[in-house]
Amino acid sequence: MQAIQVKEFVERLRDLKVTQVALPLPQDDQYLVEIRACGANFFDLLQIRGKYQWQPPLPWVAGSEFSGVILSTPKDNRWRRFAEGDRVFGSSQGAFAEKICVTEAHLQPIPKRWSFTEAAALYLTGPTAHVAIDIRAKTQPGDWALIHGAAGGVGLSAIQFAKARGAKVIATATTERNLAVCKNFGADYVIDYMLKPDWEKEVMRITVGHGVDVVFDPVGTISQSMKCAAFDARLVTIGFVGGQIEAIKVNRILLKNISIVGLHWGAYARFAPDMIPKVWEGLFELIKQGKYRSTVFQADDMKPFAGLEHVGNALKLLEDKVSWGKVVIDVPSSGNSRL
Repeated sequence: MQAIQVKEFVERLRDLKVTQVALPLPQDDQYLVEIRACGANFFDLLQIRGKYQWQPPLPWVAGSEFSGVILSTPKDNRWRRFAEGDRVFGSSQGAFAEKICVTEAHLQPIPKRWSFTEAAALYLTGPTAHVAIDIRAKTQPGDWALIHGAAGGVGLSAIQFAKARGAKVIATATTERNLAVCKNFGADYVIDYMLKPDWEKEVMRITVGHGVDVVFDPVGTISQSMKCAAFDARLVTIGFVGGQIEAIKVNRILLKNISIVGLHWGAYARFAPDMIPKVWEGLFELIKQGKYRSTVFQADDMKPFAGLEHVGNALKLLEDKVSWGKVVIDVPSSGNSRL
């Protein structure tokens, strides 16, 4: 089958090539899935360069997020949630390929009326936003919610969850286009943090001195966010795409009665597995209500990526920070649907 196989670490994205690799052979507890679309993530960039916190042994197939069709079910009869032909999406190492072997715990059914492209953007962003906004921040109707990195896939997801809970949303991003995207996904107010580096003052102006009750931070701006946090605010840190890990002055936490909590969605599988079905149930319910839509990147001046040969181009958009939402690559069916 065709795949993006990494035999040595790749610095230049143009060096990523589609190669022929052996078909994956599912273990007794694994489904075989024909991939129809795959999502590009920033950590894919780190991993192909040997800079990610988890590196599989070389050689390996890149990519970790996908959607597709079940080709075969596990030999072990304990795993029978899905049947051959079911449309699914999920996450597992080796998604930049035509086929992948996956355990049942890493698969979910594609929502009704969703395309493969839309579903390939859901597995990592949707649950992260849901847990951050609803469980960690306990967002309530009438809260002011400040969403950083709002034009990214997880940021746009967070906007939708905050609005669904009745919050008033302030989104931070850059460029007029990205600010417009945030508004399109439901943000009530938008701030270009490059044009307004003292954006916390704008937040205080917008909230008429109240400050924000909830902060969603995948960037690394907790210290500055505390300057515009309301009394008893809940701040959720989920990443550091800004490049630096902050040192927090804890006296500010005390003076405003602030709560700062972390969120690592992947850790739930190890430490709180019983929460995972509940999180997906909440996300699917929001989709059913029409309050959540896919965050797939679309550009007026660019055709959708179709074919694994475009993986490097998709990752380049992330590297250059010129995309919004989740960049997805469609994978045409190989026409050979069985081993």
